[in-house]
Amino acid sequence: MSTFFETLKDFYQQAMKSNWSPVVGGIIIAFLAVLLEAWYRPWGIVGGIRNWGEWFWYAIGVIEDRPPHPIWFSSSVLNLGLVLGAFISATLAFEFGLRIPPLLEIIKGIIAGILMGIGAGLAQGCNIGAWYMSLGNLSGSGIIMMIGLFIGVFIGVKYLLWEIEHLSSSGGREISFGKLNPILGIIGIIILILGTYGYFRSEHEDGAVLGGCFILTAGIGYAIHRSRLCIVNSFREPFLSGDARMARGVALSLILLTLGVTILKMAEIKEEMLYVTPTFGLAAFLGGIIFGAAMVVAGGCGSGALWRVAEGQLKLWIVVIFFSISNAIFRHYLDNVWEVWDKGYLGKAVFLPHYFGYGISFIIIALIILIWYLLVDWNEKSEKFVIGI
Repeated sequence: MSTFFETLKDFYQQAMKSNWSPVVGGIIIAFLAVLLEAWYRPWGIVGGIRNWGEWFWYAIGVIEDRPPHPIWFSSSVLNLGLVLGAFISATLAFEFGLRIPPLLEIIKGIIAGILMGIGAGLAQGCNIGAWYMSLGNLSGSGIIMMIGLFIGVFIGVKYLLWEIEHLSSSGGREISFGKLNPILGIIGIIILILGTYGYFRSEHEDGAVLGGCFILTAGIGYAIHRSRLCIVNSFREPFLSGDARMARGVALSLILLTLGVTILKMAEIKEEMLYVTPTFGLAAFLGGIIFGAAMVVAGGCGSGALWRVAEGQLKLWIVVIFFSISNAIFRHYLDNVWEVWDKGYLGKAVFLPHYFGYGISFIIIALIILIWYLLVDWNEKSEKFVIGI
């Protein structure tokens, strides 16, 4: 019997306490993202965050149309599932606690959140929707977004190095929840089970599909927290320290995602233009620059901010609040007041297979990711791209 309990203990240690490698996390996240797209829709972050911000503007009378209810709006449900999955991971690993940042970090969180909202508004998505899932869905705008992200991250890293030299950011404290963590984790699991059951048993027309979205993104949230998979890290660390571990994990994840979604679209299981936005041009480029710089200063991107919210990082709570408010009002003006998408001022929709076919389009994206992989791997050894103080 003791052997059985030792086996359980080892399982708990490996599955719930030990950090997974970025490669393991990337593989699991790609698999779940393909399942999610096959089940109902692609994974995205900003739509749900914007929905939360729209309720703020609606409450104070700036937006007239009542936004969809967050519990029944798929983009919001994706985020709620991710946060809950990451919260379960954090609490079961005894890693949840309220981390109160110093004043400088609070100010940075406000400014970075606002800029992330603007950048994501231009690109019609963050690093997940406008880059990871955009490339995975064979959209040309994902390539432009990637270029913008690199430029923005370079700017953000240069700022951080300047800050280290010129500004003090001491202070902050943590409120530990100690032995309460596993109890909170069990509560989280109960909420996940009841929430999923409630969706599937609901008479709402989208109840069943939202139940699947909720449980699948909870899996993504759990995997992304256990592996601490962070796209900010994958772009930032090659410039800051040369470390390429996260970039390798994200690159592998993106290749697997693209392969899976390519099959779904070739087989006509999903519509061709799904997640192909009219941002191929200035929108993705400028959005990538603004979002890339801001996410470095924030310390989290779209998905990274949410899983850090789930482990109690109060700076990222601030980031998400201002991200949601700024993105909601900026997209309101872009979509409904200025009508920039209809006029084509900032870009157009480019679905790569319309120009190259599915096979060549997959090869193009695979080569782009392979070049990135090789560059960061070489840079880890040579430190050619590392920015010194």
